[in-house]
Amino acid sequence: MSKCEQCIVREFSSLKALTKDELIKMSNCKTSYTIKKGEPIFEEGENVNGIYCVKDGVCKLTKLSANGKDQIVKLVKSGELLGQRSMISDEPANLSAVAMEDMEVCFIPKSEVLQFFNQNNQFSMNVMRTICGDLKEADDHMVSMAQKNVKERLAETLLYLETTFGKNEDGSLRLHVSREELAGMIGTATESCIRLLSEFNKSKLIEISGKKITLLDRNGLKRASE
Repeated sequence: MSKCEQCIVREFSSLKALTKDELIKMSNCKTSYTIKKGEPIFEEGENVNGIYCVKDGVCKLTKLSANGKDQIVKLVKSGELLGQRSMISDEPANLSAVAMEDMEVCFIPKSEVLQFFNQNNQFSMNVMRTICGDLKEADDHMVSMAQKNVKERLAETLLYLETTFGKNEDGSLRLHVSREELAGMIGTATESCIRLLSEFNKSKLIEISGKKITLLDRNGLKRASE
């Protein structure tokens, strides 16, 4: 089990403001978990009572819509924290967090985090900034959902997946996203998503090989997303 003060991941989140002593203190009270692909870290409506630091892997934050489908609100990668907002607002989790690949996460209890919050001004500012950033992203996402059609949103999402999570050696998207998940990200039915992907495939914007997707024409996708 790695110590927080030696963990490179802390450099990417609000935790970078913590002093060495605070990191040692946090290290002594954290719990590390391995979460298997498809398993939840926490579920909508659950009392989280702390924050999760993502050490490795990617998870999706989802909201169950009225029609029983999972709307994917955001993808969270290594170096990010989960549960900050519900910890501060003192409310149950508003979203579910589900692993999209095997993950390593560390849980830090609320009592400890709030202590750092009271003692370390820079840390509390960082947490607030992150929450503000999430709000801004949510606003942009809402506008995109309202103003862009499904085809534009799909093109935008494919570019985002490559830019954010990178490519495999064969050039395909590194993060494996199922057709259902892709549909959940762009807010459409799985069938429509599959139909659009094959349209992009025919137009040589992407190449589909089994479950793998490779972006062939980024400029074309950029034009299709605008």
